[in-house]
Amino acid sequence: MQGRSRRAGWVRAAKLAGLGVLAMPLLAGCSVEEAIRFGWPVGVTPEATQMRHLWTWSAIAALVVGVITWGAMFWAVVFHRKKKGDDESVPRQTQYNLPVEIVFTVIPTIIVAVLFGFTVAVQQYVDKDVPADMKVDVTGFQWNWAFAYPEEVAADGEPVQTIGTAQTIPLLVLPTNTSIEFTIASNDVIHSFYVPEFLFKRDVFPMPEKNDTDNVFVIDRIEQEGAFVGRCAELCGTYHASMNFEVRALNPQLYERYITLRKENNPQTGVPYTAQEALSSLNCGQWCAPEAITTSPFTGRGQQYAPLPQAAGN
Repeated sequence: MQGRSRRAGWVRAAKLAGLGVLAMPLLAGCSVEEAIRFGWPVGVTPEATQMRHLWTWSAIAALVVGVITWGAMFWAVVFHRKKKGDDESVPRQTQYNLPVEIVFTVIPTIIVAVLFGFTVAVQQYVDKDVPADMKVDVTGFQWNWAFAYPEEVAADGEPVQTIGTAQTIPLLVLPTNTSIEFTIASNDVIHSFYVPEFLFKRDVFPMPEKNDTDNVFVIDRIEQEGAFVGRCAELCGTYHASMNFEVRALNPQLYERYITLRKENNPQTGVPYTAQEALSSLNCGQWCAPEAITTSPFTGRGQQYAPLPQAAGN
């Protein structure tokens, strides 16, 4: 009778613990969707969504396996511990139990195979090589970024481009609902192109052809307007931490007006519009702010960086 009462107590305790775990997201003011993101930001591309789903379900699968493993471990500790009055005989051994060994081999193999299959599927989708609606060249250099639109030629005969300086965060203006091909390269050391809302990082190598690196990737679209901070995620030198940029996503109509201005000369300056001047002319609210709104220059570094040879401002 006493043993039955003790087991009932353990069952009640386990139920309460389970309810507590389930209630934690609600008590913390989190939705279920927020809880199962496990800290990942909300992505703004289809590729980001696929990667987040892979991460979420991989984490959930790991937690399920962990709960089963922990449950079996604690069950063995509680119900097979040495009790008062037990003799010194060795408990029944199961190391040669063939069915158990088969189960312990087959189930982990299935789990690994399923995770591998989903990982490969998502990786192939993210790394697909397909034609895109537009192209952008991304160049990293110590310690800033240059963005060029090779298919858009400005009034001076050069491709439209935006180059960051020590005082100016470069703005990478892109359209929403448009597939985009990025070609990334470095002028000096290895950098890393990282936009948290894209949910991935891409290493930016110097001389990608000689280094045999795939420096081209495509995103299907940016799904919403907004401003998203970008960073270098590779330790690249003294001012690595200040090597930020901003992705500015505009609806296609606004973007067309923006890129049209970038290809024309500004009547007031006699040279092609800069990104700041073109955005100011659009006058479309916060997404057309001429300066970055998600980050700011690190003023402590002064002019100590190596600009591109053709750098002439933003």
